[in-house]
This record gives sequence, C-alpha cells and structure tokens, in this order.
Amino acid sequence: MALAGRQVRELETPQGTARLHISRARRPRATVLLSHGAGGGVDAPDLVALDAGLPRLDVTVIRLEQPWRVAGRKIAGPPASLDAALVAVASQLRTRTPLVLGGRSAGARSAARCARTLGASGVLALAFPLHPPGKPERSRLEELLGAGVPTLVVQGERDPFGRPEEFPADSARRRLVVVPEAGHELTVRARAALTPEEVAALIVEATEEWLEREVVGTG
Repeated sequence: MALAGRQVRELETPQGTARLHISRARRPRATVLLSHGAGGGVDAPDLVALDAGLPRLDVTVIRLEQPWRVAGRKIAGPPASLDAALVAVASQLRTRTPLVLGGRSAGARSAARCARTLGASGVLALAFPLHPPGKPERSRLEELLGAGVPTLVVQGERDPFGRPEEFPADSARRRLVVVPEAGHELTVRARAALTPEEVAALIVEATEEWLEREVVGTG
C-alpha cells in the first residue's frame, strides 16, 4: 500500500490540450479519473484529499484539468465541450484496472453523462449540482440516474445546489454520503463538528469503502 509516483501529462482533445495530474498506486486495484468544477480547478480540497489518500489504498487517481482551464480561461465551456474532452482523455488512457469516472460539481455531471459511453465501472459524484441555487424546478436528476453504473454521491449538508434530502433514497446502485455542515465546496467553517482534516478523511474513507464494495469487489 504505497504511492508509486506522481506525473503530470498533457493530452490533446478536440477542445485543446488537457493536463493530467496522475498519482499512481504501486499495486492499483482501480483507477479514478476526476474532473474539476466549472469555476475551479484540480486543487479543490475534495479532489486533493482523494489524490492524497486513495493511492495509499491501492487506487490510482488521475485529476483531469480541462482544456479551458489549461488555456487560462476563467469560465468553462458548454457541457458538451466538457464531455468531449473527458471522452477523449479517457479513451487515451491505458489502464488494466476498473475505471471510475468522477468529479466535483460540473465534473460530476460530465462523469454521469459519459459513464455509459466509456464503459465506466462506477461514478463518483462530489457535490453534484442537482439544480441551480434556488431553482429546484430545473432538476438535473436525470443525468445522475442515467449514469447506469454504481454511483456514490458525496454531498454537503448545506449545499445550495442540492441538499441531501432532495436526492432519492439510497438504492442498490446508488449511495449518498453526507458531509455535515458543508456547503457546495465540501468544506466546513471554523468550530464545525468536523475539522477540515476529518472531512477529508470522511471523503476518502467513504470512497474507498464504496470502491471495495461496488467496483473492486465485483471484479
């Protein structure tokens, strides 16, 4: 259970150059490809936590920096452009382990939309934006349910893009994990019940447990 090494690699996609931040497990049981959100990058706390924790649990983590971000733009392109880049990158990966697509916010939506196309073994949805804040009628639930593979949703208790109680109950192929007192960034304020380190540990442990039960353990 050790980290084999870190690597930064660039790949060409129809949307431009994407950058991969790769943390390889020494004996990987699975590979998790994570996309960032529409307003942030691969340095989001939840993505960093998974990058630091999962490789030591025999899971390789690849954080995909979308071409719009590599090019220095501040706002993401339309959803179809995110999907095109994700599909192009995943299609160029050479992995012998089960591939899990994941990401935070817009990256989670893209992972769910592309899971069937790419033959993913699971979807990890961090802070899934179920709807725009204050507009529950504009639901994106169909995207999440349409993934068609085992799915783990990690949602902040106070996320304005979709509180945990707005999601369907756990099912045989979908599980919801709640981060107490957290908002859309899956971070907590000072004096919260959990420290930032405990939040990071919760995300990593929940993901590893789900991978073992729904992805690795079924292979």
